[in-house]
Amino acid sequence: MGPAQPGPAQVRGIFQAAFTAVAVVVALALFASACATGGTGARDEGPAHADSVSGADVSSSFAPTPAASAPASAVPDRTEAVRLVKADPVVSTEVKRDLKPCVADEYPVDVSYGDLTGGPADDIVVNVLSCGDAVGIASYVYREQGGAYHNVFKTEEPPVYAEIDRGYLVVTKQVYAKDDALSNPSRENVLSYQWVSGGFVQRFDTRTDYGNLGGGDESAAPDG
Repeated sequence: MGPAQPGPAQVRGIFQAAFTAVAVVVALALFASACATGGTGARDEGPAHADSVSGADVSSSFAPTPAASAPASAVPDRTEAVRLVKADPVVSTEVKRDLKPCVADEYPVDVSYGDLTGGPADDIVVNVLSCGDAVGIASYVYREQGGAYHNVFKTEEPPVYAEIDRGYLVVTKQVYAKDDALSNPSRENVLSYQWVSGGFVQRFDTRTDYGNLGGGDESAAPDG
């Protein structure tokens, strides 16, 4: 039996901050140096709508892609992570084109490291954000293999955010109805993936409906 599934309240609290940077002072502080002066960085996608989101747009194949540019001899910093994404053949042309500094050399990316795949080096999770309000545009996971990093996971359907939680890859998506404000999504989907036999397998799918008067209809459906 796998580790306990992340609580929706905890995940919502962490993830919501990234999606309400316009209204929340803490999120503004985190991204002020990169986003406060209206740069020409990653495009602001805006909220995804309930009629257009059916789950994470995950890569159809979890086999490692051709190596990107960053060598595995050292864990890439933020700048190297940006180069990794731009050199990645599975990253969409649109994301690469819009991944520019918000101001100076500050790129709108969050980079985290940890053991997701049991490889010889830490795996890298890269979240690409918008400059204006820090909305998650795309998320990628890179695994070291053969002396270089390879893409083993992607989702490019905003708003989205990926993180490492107790060995699981946790991908959070907020779903908006037509008239929802950015700070008030109708639903939140949290997908938990585990690395099994050379690929990510979805283990849990938690959906929280914020539109219910009872405070949310939470359900978890373990897979496998």
